[in-house]
Amino acid sequence: MAETTLLISLIPFFALLYLALFDAERKPPKGTKYPPGPSRKPLIGNLLDIPATHSWLQFKKWSDQYNSKIFRMTLAGQEHYVLSSEKVANDLLRERGSIYSSRPLAPASAELLSKNLRPVLLPYNDTWRNGRKFMHSVTNAKVANQYHVTQELESTRMIAGLIKQPERYEHWFRVYSAGVIFRLAFGKKIETGDEDVLRRIDAVNHHLERVASPGAYLVDTFPILMKLPRFMAPFKKELEELHDQEHSLFRGLLEDVRDRMKTDSAPKCWERDFLEHQHELDLTNDEGAYVVGTLFEAGSGTTSAAMMSFMLAMVLHPMWFRMLQAEVDQVSTNRLPRIDDIPALPTVRAAVKEILRWHPVTSGGLPHVCTKDDIYEDFFIPAGTVVHPNQWAIHRDPELYPDPETYNPQRWLDPSFPTYKEPLSEYPNLHNYSNFGFGRRICPGQNIAERNMYLLAARIAWSVSISKAKDSAGKEITPPVYEYTAGFNSYPLPFRFDAKVRSAERQAIIDAELKREAESDPLNE
Repeated sequence: MAETTLLISLIPFFALLYLALFDAERKPPKGTKYPPGPSRKPLIGNLLDIPATHSWLQFKKWSDQYNSKIFRMTLAGQEHYVLSSEKVANDLLRERGSIYSSRPLAPASAELLSKNLRPVLLPYNDTWRNGRKFMHSVTNAKVANQYHVTQELESTRMIAGLIKQPERYEHWFRVYSAGVIFRLAFGKKIETGDEDVLRRIDAVNHHLERVASPGAYLVDTFPILMKLPRFMAPFKKELEELHDQEHSLFRGLLEDVRDRMKTDSAPKCWERDFLEHQHELDLTNDEGAYVVGTLFEAGSGTTSAAMMSFMLAMVLHPMWFRMLQAEVDQVSTNRLPRIDDIPALPTVRAAVKEILRWHPVTSGGLPHVCTKDDIYEDFFIPAGTVVHPNQWAIHRDPELYPDPETYNPQRWLDPSFPTYKEPLSEYPNLHNYSNFGFGRRICPGQNIAERNMYLLAARIAWSVSISKAKDSAGKEITPPVYEYTAGFNSYPLPFRFDAKVRSAERQAIIDAELKREAESDPLNE
């Protein structure tokens, strides 16, 4: 008992010692300076100035206030630089990727929750490079062309569900996203979206988003708390229990494929590819299970979030939805649009790209770490600085995006806008788009995500008419422009709208396609 009391009494001392050591400011080299930023308080820096949710909004305000594409803040002695320009982010995170591709120390999410297995949280090391090599092998542009049948099959099911129950639009988008990646990753299909395995995966996703959110755990701000014995650190017990849940899930999925391979009943899938080439990849079973498992995490969550924003934009801007319908109808009237139609659908592509600009899924961006002292223009960037590409501000740069708060796909289609590129059979597209991250840390699944969103947008426009819902008095209900969830992946809170199939003929086409795909589904037992 006396020992426990002593340890507790020493916590403030160790905390102050830690802060004192890391709060000392280095003098920048001659001819350089630190970026501007908000004034900081002794020891804690700007810790109390950052809102608990939607921090990217405050970061945008600071960027505007200091009229700088880079501003500086400190959190308990740790240097943080926030980037608010696509050019600056590319100059640093892409062009100088050899020193800007690591991740910050994250004891709660990386060490305790993930046991240093989750690729997105790993530092720039051999384990990350080995995992990334495998990810590229199953998601690159060439191999992604093999996934069109899967995407079209699952999107037909999604459209049918949306027509029957439009109020469950969130569910249908999640079932689509999960269904595509579940087939590709594990060689299995999602039937209803209520399967136990999908609920477990959703729980893992929610835990990760909560734990990895800035400020969620004090140990991320004060890593010295990791030295506390387990009985004095309840967060260790909680996060280790959550790790056991996700480890059991990911390893279970891996072992299921391994077992099916023994009887030659495992279809081609990412998990099978890993097991067949594991000896070449230098990855353990756990590392491989997390590589494939977290590909599923990323792919299923971000696509559904983006499509929820797409529906919000179409409800708020019906003119653009009618333009999408007109364009899709020129391509196909007696069949559902296909991925092969995408080159002929520049307005669809522009509408999707503008969604990711207007309301980016990962609005705050994922942090990088500078591993070596650097100078950009006349700003000094010390080694160890955490660098945040603030997507919200990057996509609101008025020089690149005039009238940035307005949802306007025309900026990708009209030569008078700085973002216009031609030919329109190729542009706009999402290749290396900043919404997917930067440099060596760019999202490996962008080729699959791009096709997912284009296909869904085209098929929604072809299949249904949507409009604002009406209240009991017959008055239209306008959903809020920005009422979004917290967490590093953000999407609109549920909103109401009306949707119905465009014609009986199109319903018959959808029904016939559902029947045909069900009969030819390669995963049918």
